[in-house]
Parts: sequence; C-alpha cells; structure tokens
Amino acid sequence: MATDIKDFIHAVDAAAVMGLLPARPRLLALGEPTHGDNSLLDLRNDLFRQLVEQEGYRTIALESDCVKGLAVDDYITSGTGTLDEAMEQGISHGWGAFTANRELVRWMRAYNVRADHEGRPASERLRFAGFDGPLEITHAASPRQSLTALHGYLAARVATDLLPCTSDALDQLLGSDDRWTEPAAMTDPSRSAGRSADAARLRLIADDLAALLDQQMPRLLATGSGSEQDNRGNGQNDWELARLYARTATGLLRYHHWMADSSPARMAWLVAVRDGMMARNLLALAARGRTLVHAQNAHLQRPVSSMRMGGAPVEWWSAGALAGAQLGACYAFVATALGTIRHQGVDAPPPDTFEGLLYALPEDRCVIDAPRLAAALGGTRPAPRVSPWFGYASLDPAHLAQADGVVFVKDVVERQNQGLSAAVRPAG
Repeated sequence: MATDIKDFIHAVDAAAVMGLLPARPRLLALGEPTHGDNSLLDLRNDLFRQLVEQEGYRTIALESDCVKGLAVDDYITSGTGTLDEAMEQGISHGWGAFTANRELVRWMRAYNVRADHEGRPASERLRFAGFDGPLEITHAASPRQSLTALHGYLAARVATDLLPCTSDALDQLLGSDDRWTEPAAMTDPSRSAGRSADAARLRLIADDLAALLDQQMPRLLATGSGSEQDNRGNGQNDWELARLYARTATGLLRYHHWMADSSPARMAWLVAVRDGMMARNLLALAARGRTLVHAQNAHLQRPVSSMRMGGAPVEWWSAGALAGAQLGACYAFVATALGTIRHQGVDAPPPDTFEGLLYALPEDRCVIDAPRLAAALGGTRPAPRVSPWFGYASLDPAHLAQADGVVFVKDVVERQNQGLSAAVRPAG
C-alpha cells in the first residue's frame, strides 16, 4: 500500500496544492487537527507567503474573534498601534501569544510597508480577519459592542424615525455585560440571560437594524461608505464593518437564546449557530477576494461534523460545508493529519490506519491527492485512528474523498516559547 500511496503525494507548497484543484478558489481552507502547535502554524505561514507571491491571495482568516481581528487588520494595513497591542488585543483564545502567529502578523505588516516605506496600493495590501464569533468554550460575549456599533452607524446616516429604538433604550435593554458573559450559563441554562424579555426585544431590534442596513444599501454606499478607503485609513470601509456588526449581533443573540435552552437540542443548536456565524463571515471574505482560511478540520470539512459533548454525540454542518455549498468550486478544503505528537502521548499510529499508511513513507511532510487516493483504495478504507489525547482529532478515512487534499506531517516536535499550551483548548 505504501508503494501505491507514493503515486499520490507531492511536496508541501502552494504549487502542489493548486495542482490538486481545477481552479484557484476564492476560499482555500487549510484545516488543522490540533490547536496551538507552532510547527503547524509555521507550515501555514509558509503556504500563505507562497499564495500571496504566486497566486494573488491577499487575506488570511483565522479561527479567532471576528471583531477583535479588526485590531490586527488595522495594524497590518495602516500601522495603527503596535505589534504587541495587535497580538494581545486582536487575536482571541490567547493565540496571539504563539510565536508563529506573531511572525505572521509581523511579515504581513512588512509586506504592506515594502522596502521603500511608501506602502502598497490598497488593492495590493494584505488583510487579516478573524472569522469566528466572539465566543469562548465557557461563554459568549455580550452583544453590546456589535449591536451599539451597528445602531450608531445607522443613526448617523438614516432618518431617526426609521430606527427601532434610541441608543439610550438600547443601552438599558443590554444592561450589565456580566449577565451575558456568566460562565455558569454554559452548564446551567437557567443562568443565561438569553431568553429574558430584554433579550427577546434585543433580537427583534437586531433583526430590524440588519434589515434597515440592507434596505438603505444604495444610500449608504453612495455616502462615503463604498469601496474607497475610508477615514480609518486601512481599506476596511464603513459598509463592511456595519455588515460585520450586523452578522455578529444577530448571531450572538441567537447563540445566547440557545444557551438558555434546556432541551436535548441545546448543544446541537449551539455548535450549529457558531459555525453558521463563521460561514457568513467566510462568505463575506470570499466576496472581497481570495482568502486562505485556517481552522480546525471540523470547522472546514464538507461532510457533517460530529463530536461528543457532555457524553452525547452532536452533529452539525461546518462553516466550510455551509460556505462550500454556496461557493461550489470556489471553495477548496485541504485537511491536515499528523503522525506523532509524543509530548502529548500521541505515538506512532497503528499501521492499518490512514495516518499509519502515511507514517510508513520516508517523507517528513507531504501533500496527498485525497480524491485520487480514495478512488484507488476503493471500498477498502483504512481503520479510524483513536487518539489517546483529546486535543488531537484524527482524520476520518470515510471523509477522504470529500477533501481536495491532505497535508501530512510525520512528527510534531515540542517547541519552546510556544505561548499557551495547546492542552488548554480541545481541538475545535
């Protein structure tokens, strides 16, 4: 079998990845099976540099807070703030502490400045985006920031009597942010404010504000909120920001609504709402230009995703599946699989698993033509690999045909100065 696999492997570079695809996708999704390993992030960085220089990609989107990510984008495009501030304030989950993420942002800023220090034209600048919602494992953010920003944008541009409420009324309904971020609500729905009378009213207001944004599009685009560089100085125009805030406000309020639910469907709704928010952000990025997306495999794969939460199985359609259903061939997904992570107790994979077949190859890293390999294997699929560590999610062999490629890294070696340990967050 190892001899057969050699017919489907290539070096890990942009040219090889593009060679697997019928055309350059607007969204090229690179999955990861574990979070927070600098060697995998270095591989991502190298691939992004090549995509920028050889294929015209201009944006990278990470599994990070979409609103916080604006601070990184501001730094990269206009030099707002410092690198330290961008990493601390602009990347969520503590991932701004990872060395490879810092190097990515540093390189993107240097690329935009150029050697002549005059800066690149707006159309050629690199952009950064988070595409996750403002969510953590234990809680979701208050909708205050996104909802008040959306209201303020519209209040400055449309007739007052079109607004569903005043800013003071909005502030009163939102109340204290602490009631929205209550950690106990994740395990105790009764502690959530998501189905209070105020929350129900806020969902209607957010929906009306989002509808008003769409209804007033011609006026808003004609009054300095179009594609020209705005007064933020970084090419992220007011219109794009308002749409981001509308997606985030409505998504967060929906997420809080389901946090307050006590039915068996609660967790399925929560994971589906999160990936739905991700998908809408990805589609907005695809409309803007070619983007490399980096997140856990389960958020990007085409088949239905699944995991066990609270001892029960949960299934949902990933952000990649949702975006890909609309984009078709303009969406591509390349998964990543690993051989060993010995410092986390993940030793050499059994030889009858997919990772075991690849581990027998001499290459330390390679890209596999997944559809061709799946066709060659026919009905004989390798056994699923069972990971001894919760932070590594092995590749399901049944999903091989629905990936455009697989990056395989034989051995992941622990590196010092890695920021937070990957053990603080499970895969996904």
